[in-house]
Amino acid sequence: MTGVFALYTFGEEREKWNSIRFVYYGLQALQGRGQESSSIAWINSSGELVTASAKGPVNRLLDIVEKEKGHTAIGLVSAYEEDYIVCVEKPVKLVVAGDGRVGEVEDRRESFRLLGQYVAGEVARGCDILNATVKAVSELDGGYSFIILTERQELVCGRSRIGVKPLVIGSIGFDMGCVSSESAAVDVVGATLSSELSAGEVVAMTPLSIRRDKADGGREMICSFEYVYLSRPDSQILGRPVYEVREKIGEILAKHDDVSANVVIGIPDTAIPFALGYSRMRGLPCKLGFVRTGEPVRSALKLTQLERLIGLQLKLNPISSSVDGKDIVLIDDSLVRGNTLKNVVSSLRRKGALQVHVRVGSPPIVDGCPYGAEIPPVDELIARDLSSDEISRVIGCDSFSYLAVADLIEAIGLNLSNVCVKCFRGGDRR
Repeated sequence: MTGVFALYTFGEEREKWNSIRFVYYGLQALQGRGQESSSIAWINSSGELVTASAKGPVNRLLDIVEKEKGHTAIGLVSAYEEDYIVCVEKPVKLVVAGDGRVGEVEDRRESFRLLGQYVAGEVARGCDILNATVKAVSELDGGYSFIILTERQELVCGRSRIGVKPLVIGSIGFDMGCVSSESAAVDVVGATLSSELSAGEVVAMTPLSIRRDKADGGREMICSFEYVYLSRPDSQILGRPVYEVREKIGEILAKHDDVSANVVIGIPDTAIPFALGYSRMRGLPCKLGFVRTGEPVRSALKLTQLERLIGLQLKLNPISSSVDGKDIVLIDDSLVRGNTLKNVVSSLRRKGALQVHVRVGSPPIVDGCPYGAEIPPVDELIARDLSSDEISRVIGCDSFSYLAVADLIEAIGLNLSNVCVKCFRGGDRR
């Protein structure tokens, strides 16, 4: 999974702005989408298109941000190692920052290189940047969103014809336009949300214009996991506030539950809205059950089990007074391997919890994602072969249950045909 962000300046005095800093802050707001790789590309004072990349979170690029200046810039944060902005040198130089995967190309970067090469080829043949990109989106299937910056100082962004990955447009007065994977990052840099791109839509920005077009055959199918885990709670997707969807998930979990408990706790931060919704519906107190140590770490993004456990311990140290002597409903946003949740249940028991009833705010994950969301191999997915009762015994809780697919669709508020639930349904790609 990745996050993309861009800031484009308009007008005759655009060189006075420094977009690199805005992009840096935008990427910080999107850091939850990826912490393994970061990169920024910009148009420098000489009019050249240059890039900088670093392993790890975006603050590894701070030295570049502090010394460089560019009136237009794009950036990428990724959950994959050495997954940087793609540069196409010929026939027209351009860079691509993308979320998802283009076509059937397994390697993410190479799939976006294919997109960049297609656009560069069409531009070299005399096609303008907007039409060239619409042609590319029309021809190249997959679930993806992207931002392209050319050496001609044109910026173009868009979503594939089935969408899947979100993308929004914002503005700062009449001087700047920004593009982001999430609306929250637009807010963070002080911009105003203008629109959410629809499936197949393409937007092109040049120094004196903004134009839009759309590839034929677009059919919206947004990733359901954006609402459950990937997006920030202060973002919105297709007009639906992520926070409200997560609260609704908690309410639905509570509606189907009658387990006896004293307190509701949500883990990690993404599950707190679930817990609040559950708490309100059941009339049970919702308490802060854990305290974070150090910088935020999304343990699901770590590559080894040891890293995941260390990351979990850093961010989730139990509060004894919230759990000691209590029967707890523990709400998690999702369950992938089960190892970290097993560690959480064990830590609650050590702090004096009497019973721990686990409720998961998403359906069981039983398959990978063809569109680039980071999901482990299927043989590592705990729900692939184990029932809820078996999972309960493995992780050491007193009871365990998931959210049903139909309930997730109800919480999101879209038709099933417009929501991708492949990871929850196996071979069904809807």
